[in-house]
Amino acid sequence: MILLTASCNRDGAQVIADLPKILHEVSGTETTPKSNLIWMLNDSGNASKIYGLNRKGTIIKELKIDAKNNDWEDLTSDKAGHLYIGDFGNNTNNRKNLSILKVSANALKGSGKIDIERISFTYSNQKKFPPKKKKLHFDCEAFFHYNDSLYLFTKSRVKNDFGKTHLYKIPAKKGNHVAELVSTFSSCNDLHCWVTSADISASGKQVVLLTQKSFFVFTNFTSDNFFNGTFKQYDFKYESQKESICFKDKNTVYITDEKAHGEGGNLYEFKLK
Repeated sequence: MILLTASCNRDGAQVIADLPKILHEVSGTETTPKSNLIWMLNDSGNASKIYGLNRKGTIIKELKIDAKNNDWEDLTSDKAGHLYIGDFGNNTNNRKNLSILKVSANALKGSGKIDIERISFTYSNQKKFPPKKKKLHFDCEAFFHYNDSLYLFTKSRVKNDFGKTHLYKIPAKKGNHVAELVSTFSSCNDLHCWVTSADISASGKQVVLLTQKSFFVFTNFTSDNFFNGTFKQYDFKYESQKESICFKDKNTVYITDEKAHGEGGNLYEFKLK
């Protein structure tokens, strides 16, 4: 059973950097062990590149990835420092080439065009492409790596059920896999409740899910059923197209939003209470 521990209405988000124009559609942000860089990427329609920035928002490293940006939506990393790109954006729920691209830790130190390992998958419970309108639950913008597996959090496109996310699990290794359903969670029902990013702390004891209006911190869960525990909700003072979140440390998360209508395009730091 999920228990609500608290809802914190005070916005603790602090702008620490104005992101460069090239990252105007930033959709993934991640830190890796033994590095001070904050890695970011843009979503579909942009170059197949990842960018390593410092805390001031300056691009220190730019790497060309040898794979198409079909719809890159999130970044995660493992304890060895390998980076994973989530190419699983699926607005119309009809994609059959969903994948995650693994970039080795050594490749992140290099230059030129970077080779990847491809982790392909399908959803165990998707039978039609696209499914009926009441079953449009196969878009995805959020995932993380944990204990040799990758955990995906889908984005609902069902009217009056936009806040529902399905948690799936696949092996973090090259090949073709079937994503097995683990659990579900609902934040709220309006459009701004879409889950757009996720991360897990280095200790494996905290999970964060991001939406445009708030984010959730899950704790006290058992095994990998991250929704079977308690959570705390942190609301933002204003809504923007917030697309990515990752842990800086156990008490702090980084958040980014896209540049739209003259607002956003920032890197934020948020202290957890």
